Amino acid sequence: MLKNKVAIVTGGTRGIGLEIVRTFKENHAEVILFGSKEESVNKAITDLAKEGIKVEGYYPDLNNPTEIKQVIEEINEKYGSIDILVNNAGISANKKIEETTAEEFENIMSLNVKAIFNVTKEVVPFMKNKKSGVILNTSSMVSIYGQPSGVGYPTSKFAVNGLTKSLARELASSNIRVNAVAPGITNTDMVAKLPKEMIEPLIKTIPLGRIGEPRDIANAFLFLASDLASYITGVILSVDGAARS
Repeated sequence: MLKNKVAIVTGGTRGIGLEIVRTFKENHAEVILFGSKEESVNKAITDLAKEGIKVEGYYPDLNNPTEIKQVIEEINEKYGSIDILVNNAGISANKKIEETTAEEFENIMSLNVKAIFNVTKEVVPFMKNKKSGVILNTSSMVSIYGQPSGVGYPTSKFAVNGLTKSLARELASSNIRVNAVAPGITNTDMVAKLPKEMIEPLIKTIPLGRIGEPRDIANAFLFLASDLASYITGVILSVDGAARS
């Protein structure tokens, strides 16, 4: 579905991001993953290599525009194009507001929103030159319903939705599609560490009767990245088993 496409996946070293990398490669894209640290990038590349999957990786500071610009230019020069950008890097939060520092709130907004702006800004000119491209952002079900604590996280994801819808309108004339995927509770390594007594009540709220698997989410990204979604832009696609708060 992605043959001859070049894709960048930020936050691509674990969880949903790693599964997106794996799924895109299985569909014949050239994939470059971004991670926060050299060690995590190297580990992801090594683990994928054991599966027969070859990818390249970088670890730029996503809040350093100069560093991002250099990496994006290097990738475009090496591969000849950047067709797909998946902005997946992000951090969550669960503290009550009175326990949250201004610095913690700012850190969430910086990685979950500002970093998307920084990377997208550098990729868009190359997509405009080709008059085609796909930008996909990772949102969350809490961007629609909020959450009972950790206000910075849903706030950042509401912002991601606004960025997605606005850029979809701005870039449509250049044939660049911009969408987001809003996952529900997903069986990542982080969720796997939670106690059963916390997870089971959550599962009961999901009509499909289970939490999502990383492949469920990655398949949504695959669809939106592919030509099957050629007339879809500005959409926040919920992938949550019909979970509602």
